Amino acid sequence: MASIEVPPDWENLTFSAMAGVILVIGAPDTGKTTFARYLYGQLMEHHQQVGFLDGDMGQATLGPPTTMTLAMARTPSESWPPQGHRFRTFVGNISPRGHMLPTVVGAHKLVQRGSEKGATAIIYDTTGLVAAEHGGGALKRALVDLLQPDVVIGLQRGSELEHLLVPLRCSRCTRAVDRSVSGAVQRRDVAARRAHRAEQFRHAFEGSRRMEIDWSGRAVIPGPSFAHHQLVALEDARGFVLGLAIVTGRDSGRQTVELHTPVASLDGVDTVHLGDVTLDPETFRDEPL
Repeated sequence: MASIEVPPDWENLTFSAMAGVILVIGAPDTGKTTFARYLYGQLMEHHQQVGFLDGDMGQATLGPPTTMTLAMARTPSESWPPQGHRFRTFVGNISPRGHMLPTVVGAHKLVQRGSEKGATAIIYDTTGLVAAEHGGGALKRALVDLLQPDVVIGLQRGSELEHLLVPLRCSRCTRAVDRSVSGAVQRRDVAARRAHRAEQFRHAFEGSRRMEIDWSGRAVIPGPSFAHHQLVALEDARGFVLGLAIVTGRDSGRQTVELHTPVASLDGVDTVHLGDVTLDPETFRDEPL
């Protein structure tokens, strides 16, 4: 991964000793994804199968926003991004705030699935929500308690992660280390983040078509109250995303909903999971519902 600028203290980690879940945490614009990618490349040299969990549903890199994606490589020499097994869960929003349960449950399901598929190391690139006053501490502690990571690696500029790292440093349940932020990290403003989301959504909806679903005999979460341009996920029986869809019409009398989606068939679709954002099918601009 020659394109990644690697600070010296990234290189002195003992990669051969890392296994299981590795949690990467940091505030926005600290280079978590860059570091996680670097770590992925290093761990591929020590494990036959490594999973990469893209857990930032606001600035997703391996799937559309509002989702979390686990990707695994087909071969040890495969370049980025991993093109092997890929599984996805739906959070339904671009932030974990107000959606912490689906974030934690989704992460657990993806880690479990990665282990079932043979991953002996899974790198979890988390969201930038770390502020204690916004629930970031509670969320990260819940992830540590549930996933029991081998190590938590924090990228911090000052002491913004100390409320998370200090207790872990005093605990035997997991290791906690912190590393410097790469000098190549560039801060992204609100407009840049919105543009990134639109591009990821645009890619996810390539080849979309109209589909009509009779909801009367199908599971709808939390219930069949569809809003115009509401983003929904079509999920399989295990709760993994088969594809996203945008509500473009509804007929309450016939109990049908019209969707704009890249999903070609209802085969395998078990659940229609409603999100908490709307998405314009032309501009792919998202708005709160």
